[in-house]
Amino acid sequence: MPWNSGGNGGGGPWGGGGGGNNGGPWGGGGGNGGGPWGRGPGNGNGPDIEDILRKGQDKLRKAMPGGGGNLGTKGIGLLVVLAIAGWAATGIYRVQPDQQGVVLRFGQWVDTTEPGLRYHMPYPIETVLLPQVTKINQLQLGFRAAGDSRFDRNSGRDVPEESRMLTGDENIVEADFTVFWQIKDAGKYLFNIRDPEGTVKMAAESAMRDMIGRNPIQAALSDKRQPIADAARTELQRLLDSYDAGILITQMQLQKVEPPAAVIDAFNDVQRARADQERARNEAEAYRNDIIPRARGEAEKMVQDAEAYKEQVLNKAQGETKRFLALYDAWKQAPQVTEDRLYMETMEQVLKDAPKIILDNSGKGQGTVPYLPLNEMLKKGGGQ
Repeated sequence: MPWNSGGNGGGGPWGGGGGGNNGGPWGGGGGNGGGPWGRGPGNGNGPDIEDILRKGQDKLRKAMPGGGGNLGTKGIGLLVVLAIAGWAATGIYRVQPDQQGVVLRFGQWVDTTEPGLRYHMPYPIETVLLPQVTKINQLQLGFRAAGDSRFDRNSGRDVPEESRMLTGDENIVEADFTVFWQIKDAGKYLFNIRDPEGTVKMAAESAMRDMIGRNPIQAALSDKRQPIADAARTELQRLLDSYDAGILITQMQLQKVEPPAAVIDAFNDVQRARADQERARNEAEAYRNDIIPRARGEAEKMVQDAEAYKEQVLNKAQGETKRFLALYDAWKQAPQVTEDRLYMETMEQVLKDAPKIILDNSGKGQGTVPYLPLNEMLKKGGGQ
């Protein structure tokens, strides 16, 4: 044949010859001499591929249950089935109670799973991330507690560039506050925002500056600190929801609110002056609240007394007028009787309270002393 593929002679030009003594130019012959690449099973120095395969099959047969025997088609099929089953088992995973499972298909987020035993398509088609979602994360702004150097290497100090804010009445305060947050949706948290903690930090600063700017400085320094913190938490949650960040803000706490150290003495002087002003105003209000009601009460009393006197005088005048007219009518009917009655009534009124001394004139003056000490008798109680 033109390719010399048979016989005992040398192999063909591609080394595919038969059992000749010499291999072909590619060393594929079955003769005694190896090809130029040493692949033949002859006497050359190259490795014997068939021998290697045969040894591998022997080792596999020993590893198989029952050992020995030919591997055959069934053995190879069993190996394939086992390999497929092992590959499919790589998709089994468990989500712990404090986790959410984020399933990725070729790197793209396709599903979020809840705690429990779950399954996804085998690796490398799908993989899973298991972030903790119940952990409460703490973010400090305006200060760094000892041991916390996430944003600043010098821990345990104030950070004025984060805490310095402008109030609604154009005063400057330094507000230190803490944000507590946790993951609400792990998929959104991992893939919708690039820097979750940095996003929370910037949004929290914005929300707190907004709330401080809506209130006067006195509100931030006194009893309205917690309402301001609650309003800032609501605003921060609204901002993060608009970013679809998958983050839940559990709490915000105002740790310290005070003027900057450079102006705190002047600020205290102003506050003392305002306190004195408020005290003087309160005293004036108290005096006003005391004197005005009393003056109004006295004025009302005078008006009522005048009204009563007016009614009294009018009633008395009207009564005397009616009495006079009644007497006049009686006099016209019986003048003498009326005059005598009036005389008797008048004398009764005149003599009613006058002391009276009665002398018996039956003795025609006998026994009467020429001097009677009437004044001394009256001073002692007088007789009737």
